[in-house]
Amino acid sequence: MTLDQGIIFAVLFATLGLFIWNRWRYDLVALAALLTVTLAGLIPAETAFTGLGHPAVVTVAAVLVISRGLLNAGVVDAIARKLTQVGDKPWIQVATLTGIVALCSGFMNNVGALALFMPVAIWMARQSGRSPSYLLMPLAFGSLLGGTLTMIGTPPNIIIATYRREIDGNAFGMFDFLPVGLSITVIGVLFIALIGWRLTPKRENSSSDELFEVSAYLTELTLPEGTDYVGRSLHDLVDSVRDEADVLVVGLVRDDKLTEMPSIYKVLRADDILLVEADSDSLKTLVKATGLSLAPEPDNADASEQGTQKPASDEAASSDSEDKSSDKSEKHKELSPTEAIVTQRSPLINRSASALGLRERYSVNILAVARQGQRLNQRLGQIRFAGGDILLVQAHKDRIQPALNDLGCLPLASRGLRLFTPDKVWMASGLFAVALALIAFEMLPASLALVTAALVMVLTRLVPPGEIYDSIDLPVIILLAAMIPIGEALDTTGGSQLIADSLLTLGQSIPPAATLLVLMLSVMLLSNIINNAAAAVLAAPVAIKLAAGMDVSADPMLMAVAIAASCAFLTPIGHQSNTLVMEPGGYKFGDYWRLGLPMSVLVIAISVPVILWVWPF
Repeated sequence: MTLDQGIIFAVLFATLGLFIWNRWRYDLVALAALLTVTLAGLIPAETAFTGLGHPAVVTVAAVLVISRGLLNAGVVDAIARKLTQVGDKPWIQVATLTGIVALCSGFMNNVGALALFMPVAIWMARQSGRSPSYLLMPLAFGSLLGGTLTMIGTPPNIIIATYRREIDGNAFGMFDFLPVGLSITVIGVLFIALIGWRLTPKRENSSSDELFEVSAYLTELTLPEGTDYVGRSLHDLVDSVRDEADVLVVGLVRDDKLTEMPSIYKVLRADDILLVEADSDSLKTLVKATGLSLAPEPDNADASEQGTQKPASDEAASSDSEDKSSDKSEKHKELSPTEAIVTQRSPLINRSASALGLRERYSVNILAVARQGQRLNQRLGQIRFAGGDILLVQAHKDRIQPALNDLGCLPLASRGLRLFTPDKVWMASGLFAVALALIAFEMLPASLALVTAALVMVLTRLVPPGEIYDSIDLPVIILLAAMIPIGEALDTTGGSQLIADSLLTLGQSIPPAATLLVLMLSVMLLSNIINNAAAAVLAAPVAIKLAAGMDVSADPMLMAVAIAASCAFLTPIGHQSNTLVMEPGGYKFGDYWRLGLPMSVLVIAISVPVILWVWPF
């Protein structure tokens, strides 16, 4: 092994270790690896950042913008509306949801397709009286299967298509992946619908209504005449106990009218009633510091008429919702909190609500946070959010969706399907169909055709200019742009050849089909611990060298890498789709192999014969 090979392997092993550790974002890890390899002289400084202009990177970015256009136009919402009518039988629900998300994932970003159908799945599960856990893992796996249908279905396919161009000048076409992808998708969906969903763990309390029983934490406090805070702002009142208590004012009742999310600068009046979310200790602190008192209940009307005020005793402060009056419950029903999940790209991660100033900057309240199936009971202002956390968010109806977009969160079961117009649906579908046709008939390269379609969607306002860059998953773009030069360095230093020679030594005693099987197993295991795009970038040069050493076509090897990199079923970290359903489904890390292992075996058992039939050696 040469010095250059030693350096590139050391950097790759360190990079893989950091990917597995998952403490730092994968795009930052990849960028650090790129800089290390460049400073070591393995990549010329002038070509270090050429990955940003690589056709694969441009194509992925264009697909993400087009996906946003399809969502905005209501193309997928039109399909989702029909899913609520499929009935209560679990296997029918699983088959329908998994099949539809697989189909959509073949032509748009699979994480985007999953995010759209996940609220529908949770709603269907709750309507049927079952845990969402039996639907969400099949839904995630369906999005992975569907990504294998076309070249644009998943980043590994796009990467592999561009690597094939380097061999003979011809990239894989739009539907060259279809024979293998369709085989594993159809059989995989049937397996999940008939058998697989029974293998998923049943978390009876996951994403249940009881997880966020907010009424048990809501208390009505009144502002008596003569209190120091009459005539002062709501911000002054809350700020007076900020360091001692965790208090959220979620509503204000004035003249029998409830105002949700009152402005923090609203001036308070005597006899205002505040709807406060706080635990008993924080409530006692608030009452003691501000002079507020518990609002009198209807059954204490006689006492009120006699001028007797209900004391803010410890016992009263800790009373729960079972003792609240029906009148107050009606006020609570007017509140409209929304459940949302924190995605891996959210600015909330590793930051607290207090540090971000969520109420001041985004006009939202975080009412509760759940992690690993349990509601967190620590002070909300001090919780550092993590990817996969489920939040109970309160905001005005016209602000909730923009706020969630800004915060990188996805709404769950309370998400309403947007209204759509047939004109926009047909326009978006037509633009996308034209782009696919141009690629399929080789009239334009994929990157050019898709960028053109994305631009037209922006010009026709299907994607507003403000949403262009929000729709692009920049961490994935940076990951690809950094890993592509690293993959080239692995090739130019002879590292790819060294790995291929090791596989060739093994392949001398086994048939070529078995070597293909070993390659698929290796890439699939790698894809379960690092990002699938990174796995494809690292494995593609090895596959090409392996085919050259065996003196066979590289096509079956590259196709095997594409399929294996896209089918990460064994862990929640192998793909964003798996991560996204972990918290709403109440899954644990070790739950994924129950369905993921038979799915992995099924994919390999089907894809190897089909690859060898369609792309023979």
